[in-house]
Amino acid sequence: MRGREEEQAQVMLGITPDALVPQDHPIRRIRAITDRALKEMSPVLGTMYSGVGRPSIAPERLLKASILMALYSIRSERQFCERLQYDLLFKWFLNMNIASPAFDHASFSKNRERLLKHHIAEQFFAAVVEEATRAKLISDDHFTVDGTLLQAWASLKSVKPRDDDQPPPPTGGRNADVDFHGQRRTNETHHSTTDPEARIARKGRGQEARLCFGGHILMENRNGLVLDVLVTQASGTAERDAALVMLDRRRGPRRRVTLGADKGYDTRSFVEELRQREVTPHVAQHTTRRKSAIDGRTTQHEGYRLSQRVRKRVEEVFGWMKTVGGGRKLRYIGTQKNQLWATLAAATYNLVRLANLAIKPV
Repeated sequence: MRGREEEQAQVMLGITPDALVPQDHPIRRIRAITDRALKEMSPVLGTMYSGVGRPSIAPERLLKASILMALYSIRSERQFCERLQYDLLFKWFLNMNIASPAFDHASFSKNRERLLKHHIAEQFFAAVVEEATRAKLISDDHFTVDGTLLQAWASLKSVKPRDDDQPPPPTGGRNADVDFHGQRRTNETHHSTTDPEARIARKGRGQEARLCFGGHILMENRNGLVLDVLVTQASGTAERDAALVMLDRRRGPRRRVTLGADKGYDTRSFVEELRQREVTPHVAQHTTRRKSAIDGRTTQHEGYRLSQRVRKRVEEVFGWMKTVGGGRKLRYIGTQKNQLWATLAAATYNLVRLANLAIKPV
């Protein structure tokens, strides 16, 4: 018998978003970890707002919204708010009722400066890492570092000489034709008028040059969790400089640790910096163009070979952040705002890993 498309509307419906989300859905474990981290941050979040006046959007909801955008590859705040209006799983994750209207996308822009001023993203990331630390899922002795190029939200057409203050001639359209072939463009002489902090860079020889930022990650080797993330201007030494910054921020008391990395970090100055910090450099040897700074004292140990196998897991983090997390092309202007995105995206990746590892409350 053919079923009917029309159904009689129910006048009263006693149902909540929680009843519609399956009990075994992975996002339930992610929400549990997120709620515990935000509960620890509640005193800090309270200092961000005045005690009088009209209530604002709860900062917990803005942070959870950023997590959902990374989890479900939402490309903009406007698209997220549109989906929030009808997606009951999103409303459940944000502790909203079915009839609650979605907040305006401008709430993100108005509150972003407040989040940056109080370093909320960094504190939330630290709270998630602390959850993993209490569950003994993080290694304190073995780490991996790597970097990548993140395409900036700017076109090469916006690159102009630094001393050129003349506006472009009108062409009758928004997307003007620009012929820059044959011109020599360097970061010292040119900059982007759309994003002045972006730098012209390319991944390797023969590849296309683009406006980029540098993205850097410090990963622990036990379960592949991110311990630190940093967004910098792209340069030839940015990866090694960022590695030292992240390592110094993560390390506690002086103790012998190892740091795995690819052959781009195989320079004499970087290896010496690591040895001065009592860090064993498990860096891949560069044997094609120059003599390696890593000798047999390091490579003869089984720990070196193990670090070389494990360090490739950091590429999974970059792959997730670029494809699922929306970092293939950055959506914000400037290093500071893109750092906010990267910190929340890395925290979301850790939440996914913790949910997969079935972390339990402690």
